[in-house]
Amino acid sequence: MPADPRVTAVIVASALFMQNLDSAAVVTALPSMARDLNEDPARLGVAITSYLVALTVFIPLSGWIADRFGAKRVFMLAIALFGGASALCGLAGSLTELVLARILQGFGGAMMVPVGRLLLLSRIRKEEMLTAMAWLTMPGMLGPISGPPLGGLMTDLFGWRSVFWLNLPVAVLGLVLVAWKIEELPRGKPGPPDIPGLLLVGGALALLMSGIETVGRGVFPPGVPEALLVTGGAVGWLAIRHCRRVKRPALDLTLLRLPSFNHATLAGSIYRTGAGAMPFLVPLLLQLGFGWSATQAGFVSFATAIGAFAMKPLARPILRRFGFRTVLVGNALLAAGGVALGAAFSPAWPVAALFAALALGGLFRSLHFTALNTIAFADVPQERLSAATSFYGTAQQLSPALGVVLASGTLEASRHVSAHEHLAVSDFTAGFLVAALVTASAAPFAARLPRDVGAAVSGHGR
Repeated sequence: MPADPRVTAVIVASALFMQNLDSAAVVTALPSMARDLNEDPARLGVAITSYLVALTVFIPLSGWIADRFGAKRVFMLAIALFGGASALCGLAGSLTELVLARILQGFGGAMMVPVGRLLLLSRIRKEEMLTAMAWLTMPGMLGPISGPPLGGLMTDLFGWRSVFWLNLPVAVLGLVLVAWKIEELPRGKPGPPDIPGLLLVGGALALLMSGIETVGRGVFPPGVPEALLVTGGAVGWLAIRHCRRVKRPALDLTLLRLPSFNHATLAGSIYRTGAGAMPFLVPLLLQLGFGWSATQAGFVSFATAIGAFAMKPLARPILRRFGFRTVLVGNALLAAGGVALGAAFSPAWPVAALFAALALGGLFRSLHFTALNTIAFADVPQERLSAATSFYGTAQQLSPALGVVLASGTLEASRHVSAHEHLAVSDFTAGFLVAALVTASAAPFAARLPRDVGAAVSGHGR
């Protein structure tokens, strides 16, 4: 492995780039996909949530698999699987086929990002963590930057299927770089996997997300979504009870005793749910509300990612000056304001004003994500990194799925109350305001953190 952690971070980030490119491009292509598959655009959210749910269900197994078979080998296999599943998505002829291919893609992603993060974190010191995380996420931000305009352009020129084929050359390049530059980590002896725990955790997540996604949609017969939610809650309670009692649980809940990990995982999930609604709402508003083409919407939507990318070199000095607690409190409120600003968007806004507003919101959200991703591992012992990356990855991937569900559910509810036949701009106004409230609700939790939390990583107070 290269001595410089920045080199390893950039190579590992090829996986993050591919995943972010896919997510950003797919959202831009949703209206075209809906027309081609004869589906309602709001219902196409299942193509996103099915992928994210698959990620969440399988991530708890990633730490054990990496320890058992070798992190580098698993990482390469995951990249190959993600790329192959992307090709199947591009060949899908119905929503069902698309969802099945997205689930397979999610299984590859579940192994890809947490195991890649493990390859990086296992070889760096605490004082290098913030720099390494910045280098890990900066190339990954190229996905959201290039995804919307590239996805819109590809959709308009070649159709939505070509959006999924964009992942193939990235997967090939990632495999070559990992094989060439990254050495294998020593294999651990994780013991047998917690099969009952994995089944309980995965089952609870799948049931809960299926219920949330289908409630009020008419996809299942009346009462079925509610039954899924109740059953998922009961299975989740059994999963928590089981994981507290076994020696090597599927999710190591004792990690939540660390204040920094607890906040990044739980309160961070609340923040990500609200902020995760934005990438879903903005492209749909510009296309369905303003009547723009996919290419036009894509080139304006990527302003959010430009703001996020611009924040990366600023994150370290800001966190060193103010510390994690102050940044997480104040920035949650600033980011919520950026989300709420979307409620004021209208076709009368100049394109430059829309671009600036989205870029500013991306700036705030990027700082928060960098702080969360760093503080999560600030106090985790080296021997517990595998368990921590799996646990954190599960929460990290569940939140965007909840964000999409939150946004699509709010749109459907607003349309129903307003008796609109099709989505209107006023429906999106409700979506932005609800997402802003959820984003802001993370601030009180951050205020409860110790004043010096993560100081060894940020350097605050030295």
